[in-house]
Amino acid sequence: MFGTAYAADPKGEVGHHGPFYAEAEFWVAIAFVIFVALMVWKARKVVTDMLDQRAEAIRKQIDEAETLRREAQDLLADYQRKQSEAYKVAEGIVAEAKAEADRMKVKAEADLETAIKQRERQAMDRIAHAEAQAMADVRNAAVEAAIGATQSLLRERLAAGQGGELVDQAIAELPKRLH
Repeated sequence: MFGTAYAADPKGEVGHHGPFYAEAEFWVAIAFVIFVALMVWKARKVVTDMLDQRAEAIRKQIDEAETLRREAQDLLADYQRKQSEAYKVAEGIVAEAKAEADRMKVKAEADLETAIKQRERQAMDRIAHAEAQAMADVRNAAVEAAIGATQSLLRERLAAGQGGELVDQAIAELPKRLH
């Protein structure tokens, strides 16, 4: 084509044996390396800036997560404290309720004992009243029996003529009995 002369290789291969920098592949490789070096040199700042921004964003997320963790620990400690206080309050309420129940039991027992004593007194008063009533009934019955016996005795004696003497004697004793 362009008159490129190739020397024949003693082994029978056709090729070009010149210095390596005379070959096109060498210059393509050099151009590629320079291009990559320029790209790395130019893109390095952009890539490092992007990586720095990403690192800063990650650092902010870590700081935010740490802040959230601390807040969560504070909330947990606060809730545990409140729960402990609630348990103490509940225990106080239970203790107060037990004490109140004990006071009510003691008062109920005292009230019951008082009521029993009052009923006993009432029963004793009724018994005493019944005894007094019975005694009065017996006395009345005895008086009625005595009056009946006296009446019958007086009828028998008055019939025999002793009535005048008895009336005189009763009149004579009347001033002594009235004073």
